[in-house]
Amino acid sequence: LLLGILGAPALGDPGPLEDVVIDRYYIPKICLREAQMGDFIRYHYNGTFKDGKKFDSSYDRGATVAGVVGVGRLITGMDRGLQGMCVNERRHLIVPPHLGYGSIGVAGLIPPDATLYFDVVMLDIWNKNDKLQITTLSKPESCNRTVENSDFVRYHYNGTLLDGTPFDSSYSKGSTYDTYVGSGWLIKGMDQGLLGMCAGEKRSIIIPPFLAYGEKGYGTVIPPQASLVFSVLLVDFHNPKDGVFLEHLEVPEPCKRRAVTGDFVRYHYNGTLMDGTLFDSSYSRNQTYNTYIGKGYIIPGMDQGLQGVCVGEQRRVVIPPHLAYGENGAGDKIPGSAVLIFDVHIIDFHNPADPVEIQTVFRPEGCNATTRHRDFVRYHYNCSLLDGTQLFSSHDYEKPQEVTLGTNKVIEGLNSGLLDMCVGERRVLIIPPHLGHGESGARGVPGSAVLRFEVELISMEEGIPEGYLFIWHGEPPANLYEQMDLNKDGEIPADEFSTFIKTQVAEGKGRLMPSSDPEKVIADMFQNQDRNKDGKITPEELKLKSDEDQEKIHEEL
Repeated sequence: LLLGILGAPALGDPGPLEDVVIDRYYIPKICLREAQMGDFIRYHYNGTFKDGKKFDSSYDRGATVAGVVGVGRLITGMDRGLQGMCVNERRHLIVPPHLGYGSIGVAGLIPPDATLYFDVVMLDIWNKNDKLQITTLSKPESCNRTVENSDFVRYHYNGTLLDGTPFDSSYSKGSTYDTYVGSGWLIKGMDQGLLGMCAGEKRSIIIPPFLAYGEKGYGTVIPPQASLVFSVLLVDFHNPKDGVFLEHLEVPEPCKRRAVTGDFVRYHYNGTLMDGTLFDSSYSRNQTYNTYIGKGYIIPGMDQGLQGVCVGEQRRVVIPPHLAYGENGAGDKIPGSAVLIFDVHIIDFHNPADPVEIQTVFRPEGCNATTRHRDFVRYHYNCSLLDGTQLFSSHDYEKPQEVTLGTNKVIEGLNSGLLDMCVGERRVLIIPPHLGHGESGARGVPGSAVLRFEVELISMEEGIPEGYLFIWHGEPPANLYEQMDLNKDGEIPADEFSTFIKTQVAEGKGRLMPSSDPEKVIADMFQNQDRNKDGKITPEELKLKSDEDQEKIHEEL
């Protein structure tokens, strides 16, 4: 029938048409909806006569045609020919005169009894009873919170008309669209379509015109009465009333102490946006972040989020933008109004007022003698960070560590921790950095690190007063020089001096400053007495330290 109407020579002319002839020459693979009587539609068309002469075209006017189908507002042939069409479907319609403009025609445009030929493409279909169409394309497995009215959202979107024509995209602008939901700043359909979304969720939202830009459209990109399709990815959201959200991932047991305002904390962290984008990491620098908390040195949300942490704790801190970097963001990695997520691992913390913490692990019974200032001690130790990282151990060497207490040969905290110990006693010492290696640290020791020492006292020797290398147990000999000059030649060389001092020690008349190298102590004594450095001591040079001290007092007076 169609071929005959279009003039195929083999079939001849079958006579006038009784109804509109429809050729569905393009049908989209997916047809979600067909135009029904009473639907509002938008379409483009070209109108011609049988000879191909054009009498009208929506393309020439640069505007689509919009109207209600099947209610008599169009010529009858068009009303019938448009029903059942899908969006993006294309049809050829042949409308006989009695279903077009009849025997009257349109003056100057369409002659009487004209058969009309239309080439139509359907662009949009909607109904006043339509509702928002929401399709969830993907959704995170974990969703603890969804968008509510008054929330501030950041999302990416692609916006198209129902026929797929793009009109806008946040991706092309390189930034998210940021706004409040339910406050009238969005078209109604988007306000509704964002509700209930999770961060990271993707949705397709189809919005009928009366929930979008309606009869006016928007500029040159959104025609009047256009349905809109948004593909939305919710990047993050928050509420201006939000505080910091904490998730305790791992809390060690026991936790003897929790961080408070004024404490200095060392921690590792990964910082991500709500969509998982990493913006910073202390691990990548292989260095902890070190700061005081509650003092305003870090963003307010982190100041709050680190309160109450334990050493070794792993905690997630979710910070809304008004407690982070606000509307302006930071650098090129933290957008404005971004929610920040920090996964932190607490390495250690201390307070500048902390003393050395001493835990006695074992103390022998009947311990009467304990270490004092200036005593010479031998001890074993293991040194580690509070996270268990091993730093040093005396067991790696052939013999224990040796030191004279109070001579600034070890860090102050260790010196304090070795006082009042019994031989055989074992202790654990927790040493804050101001009594350890300070802000700068030392080789193998990070700056501002709290140290943990396991110590065992192996032996101790009673010390002598500061400034002395040898002390007499009683009064020194009245004729000291004569007794020291063993060969009575009027001078005392180093070997003679050494023999005399060793004899006094052996006979219990005096004692040397405790040391692992008594020969060096005696050599230092000799150098102190050999004032002119000629390798021997004369009677004028030999002086007791008590006599020297008196001379200094006299000179000062």
